[in-house]
Amino acid sequence: MALRKLRPMTPATRFYSIATFEEVTKTTPEKALLTPIKKSGGRNNMGRITSRHRGGGHKRMYRIVDFKRGRHGVEAKVAAIEYDPNRSARIALLQFVDGEKRYIIAPDGLKVGQKLMSGPGVEVQLGNAMPLSEIPVSTFVHNVELKPGKGGQLGRSAGNSLQLMAKEGDFATLKLPSGEVRKVPVICYATIGIVGNADHENISLGKAGRSRWLGIRPQSRGMAMNPVDHPMGGGEGRSKSGGGGQHPESPWGKYAKGLKTRKRKNQSNRYIVKRRK
Repeated sequence: MALRKLRPMTPATRFYSIATFEEVTKTTPEKALLTPIKKSGGRNNMGRITSRHRGGGHKRMYRIVDFKRGRHGVEAKVAAIEYDPNRSARIALLQFVDGEKRYIIAPDGLKVGQKLMSGPGVEVQLGNAMPLSEIPVSTFVHNVELKPGKGGQLGRSAGNSLQLMAKEGDFATLKLPSGEVRKVPVICYATIGIVGNADHENISLGKAGRSRWLGIRPQSRGMAMNPVDHPMGGGEGRSKSGGGGQHPESPWGKYAKGLKTRKRKNQSNRYIVKRRK
């Protein structure tokens, strides 16, 4: 994948960059694998805003992606690489020998016509899914399960991968993109390879309207507000943190930087070998 920078014909296109989509081979999604998305605008079941700065955005249909890779021992051919508006990665359309079609996350280097399989005993090659117990140490994997049979939860966004560091007993040790090292049961499934579309992080939106297309609404700085609206508001002229020089915080007084929000008694603490920080 590469990026295309637009010529600065207008102020909006001066800093604008966009993906070339050269890896995408099919532009119309598979109708049987689509389902509608109902937008919430950041509101919960009570109608109250619980996630701010959300709303609007282009209408989308959800692509049903097979994170479980549950069709073990059945060969599938890569029919197409497609764009998915709901994620940063591209998706690949698989067609199984019996005619069934499924979407998976497309790893970097996957080509149309390639044959893929999942299950125990399959070959260790790009795009194949198998238990961690059968994957060689130091291999890069993605779409990794945390609980056996639940489906991949780790390493699903563009350019991400986890490295298999070691296998010992019932657990495999993985290095996550954040730098965290943690244990995962060896019977959990993972897919070989690195997620494609790695240049996604280098895209520059270029203008405010492009954020609105993505469903992101404008955000006001706390410092620009009045004291009644934000703990950091007020002060004669510009004043750091409401005139008092206090720590940056949320409108509800929770520290914005450095405050640990993870539960101390979290069940998964025992599986974390090294923290990301």
